[in-house]
Amino acid sequence: MIQEYLNNVWNISLELAPWLLVGAALSGMLHGFLPKGFVRRHLSGRMGVLKAVALGIPLPLCSCGVIPAGLGLKKDGASDGAAVGFLIATPQTGVDSMLVSASFLGWPFALFKVAAAAITGIVGGLLTDRGLPEQEVLPLENEGPRPTAKQMLEHSIEMVQSIWGWLSIGVLISAALTTFLPPDALTGLSANGGLVAMGAALLISLPLYVCATASVPIAAALVAAGLPTGAALVFLMAGPATNIATLGAVYRTLGKTPLVIYLSTIVGGSILFGLLFDGLIPIESIVQVSHEHVGPVSIASAVLLIGMVAWFAFSDARLAVARLGQGLGGAAVTTKLELNVQGMTCGGCARKVEKGLLAVEGVDGVTVDQPAGRVQVSGSIDSLSVIQAVETAGFSAQVRTPGLALHVGGMTCGRCASKVKVKLGELDGVQGVEVDLDEGIVRVIGPVSMDQVTVTVAEAGFAPGAEI
Repeated sequence: MIQEYLNNVWNISLELAPWLLVGAALSGMLHGFLPKGFVRRHLSGRMGVLKAVALGIPLPLCSCGVIPAGLGLKKDGASDGAAVGFLIATPQTGVDSMLVSASFLGWPFALFKVAAAAITGIVGGLLTDRGLPEQEVLPLENEGPRPTAKQMLEHSIEMVQSIWGWLSIGVLISAALTTFLPPDALTGLSANGGLVAMGAALLISLPLYVCATASVPIAAALVAAGLPTGAALVFLMAGPATNIATLGAVYRTLGKTPLVIYLSTIVGGSILFGLLFDGLIPIESIVQVSHEHVGPVSIASAVLLIGMVAWFAFSDARLAVARLGQGLGGAAVTTKLELNVQGMTCGGCARKVEKGLLAVEGVDGVTVDQPAGRVQVSGSIDSLSVIQAVETAGFSAQVRTPGLALHVGGMTCGRCASKVKVKLGELDGVQGVEVDLDEGIVRVIGPVSMDQVTVTVAEAGFAPGAEI
């Protein structure tokens, strides 16, 4: 049984590795070749969601391959909705998947699946942009030098590094399901009704790594054994669009609300389209052919990916040991600096900043708050060496100056937050303004008095509260 489990781990690695590396490479190329500001101009707002889905539909990226590409778009300025739409629609389709689906299950099924993927992607993206506070539209940056080939490669590697943990968990769980779940476990459910079979297919496919192309023969075999075609559609929609790695990466990069919308859209959409397909286009016969993903490219890709994951694991373990050593060392803290760091968009960025700072002589401790863009550094240090280390890591930083925080009443949306930030940002001496809509808290960075802040907040139409 252990040997079978290890074989399944290897087989899943063979299936996902080429597409994951293709997705990472695509992310690096998009980062390097798209004009500066292109993503922010075109992949935001309602039309941005439509464009992101249209971009993803033909791409041959599977469930894990789409993660680095989609999150790379987000890192380059795409809205959360555009990223979610891309992540939902892209892994369900692709030219290769469509052709194989037509071969196994017929053109009506293949075209219906493409339409379902596009609609669920658009709906999920629009709901995401609607469900979140309106994102601040930043001015376009001036055109600068294009990233070099080395920088594009580093960008691609960073995309894989940011998800290696979730990726490993997904492969291990998928192999366990493949090993211990009987191959005919779902076929007996068709007698209890199509909805029950769809629910079972959904429960199996959600955590499983399912390649949109390689899973088609599985779906065809299930249909031939009596499973409703709608349940096969659920399997081919929810399986490629989700797995443990994708869910973890979406949560880590986009947050809880986009994850809930992402998952709800896939679950509800796959069931809805499964029922619709059963009612409209029942399939009477199935033509089965073999389709293998194994070859020299798959083997080389799997070996490379496993090597990369091992290196990332070793690097993170070494970093954890360094943290532990600092905690046990008991070195006297002579200086503590708090920095604003711009450009940290994922866990990989945070690790890169932390690693660079820990290499600075005299640093005893580093705490990185990636979502807030804040870093605390302690030890026998000076601000210049710390900022230089952050810049060497590829980010910009400035030392946070003392400020103040207060409760503000009446802020209910992103427009309110933007209005408060703009008004307070006009005060002399203000270096930054942070707004926490959920808690109703505003933090002003810079040498400014509370009287100035409360008067400005009131003039903006909101209720200044107690200082924190």
